[in-house]
Amino acid sequence: MILLGTPIAIFGAVGFLAIRGLALDIFGQVGLLLLVGLAAKNSILLVAFAEDLRQQGEDVLKAAQDATRLRMRPILMTSFAFIMGSVPLAIASGAGANARVSMGTVVIGGLLVATFITLFITPTFYVAFERLLGKPAASREQPDGARMPQPAE
Repeated sequence: MILLGTPIAIFGAVGFLAIRGLALDIFGQVGLLLLVGLAAKNSILLVAFAEDLRQQGEDVLKAAQDATRLRMRPILMTSFAFIMGSVPLAIASGAGANARVSMGTVVIGGLLVATFITLFITPTFYVAFERLLGKPAASREQPDGARMPQPAE
């Protein structure tokens, strides 16, 4: 479910290249590698947080909603900081500017799409897969009847 959003982010990156009339050159492909890593990182954070909530006994839908609500701000902050840091690449001029423009366009376009996907589509995939697989919510009891250790207060 984590990697299902990355192909859509790649389509977003290629779409932004097409809008700007640029070809997918080697520098754009390097940007795609960077984009896949960033998109997967955001999805991993969201799914891992939802899994932690499931381990605490929450329902799959509630866990996905809470994870999205609680991780939205950090995901938006890191994504938009990276996007704003890539703007100088996308508007570069001078010697070697084609390489920077291509990479910046891929990163900006793809990360905009990937952020949307992470916040809206990844939780939907998470709920769908968890319900499809039929995994019950984790209880605080272990199979042998022993209680799981509680964090120290």
